[in-house]
Amino acid sequence: MGSYYIPPVNFGLVEDNLYRSGQPNELNYPFLEKLHLKKILYLSPDAPPPSFQTFVNDQGIDLQQLGSAGEDRQSAMWSPLSEEIVLQALQQILDTERHYPLCLMDSVGRNRVGIVVGCLRKLQRWNLTSIFEEYRRYAGSKVRVLNEQFIELFDTDLVTYDHARKPVWL
Repeated sequence: MGSYYIPPVNFGLVEDNLYRSGQPNELNYPFLEKLHLKKILYLSPDAPPPSFQTFVNDQGIDLQQLGSAGEDRQSAMWSPLSEEIVLQALQQILDTERHYPLCLMDSVGRNRVGIVVGCLRKLQRWNLTSIFEEYRRYAGSKVRVLNEQFIELFDTDLVTYDHARKPVWL
């Protein structure tokens, strides 16, 4: 019987060596190994499960949780990410030399990841219709108007990065 590679829920390619997904489980680990990830930006307010932390440690992946310290869990689940967290995530996403291959993750790969990817798309000068179509494709029936409003009002001028080392897709 051959090996099966099962991607995590809501897995997708954002750009070369930049991925998005929901929280993986043990069935997804062989698939993730194939990506040779250097870093995971974990955008969930909950700590990753111990089995996932063990997998990440065994693979030598840098797991960074953004947006958990000091957040009230209930409000964190229903409010958009803070501008500060999105800016921190984008700075790392734009540093392809140090952090790639990189995967953005949250519990289901919908809303928090969708906000960061939406803001990245805005930085790439995508039109809002295309940005919202991509967001909705991953959010499904769980679309949040507040998240779309956050993306629409996000000020890309606040994003700082080394223009000499910017990704080819920016």
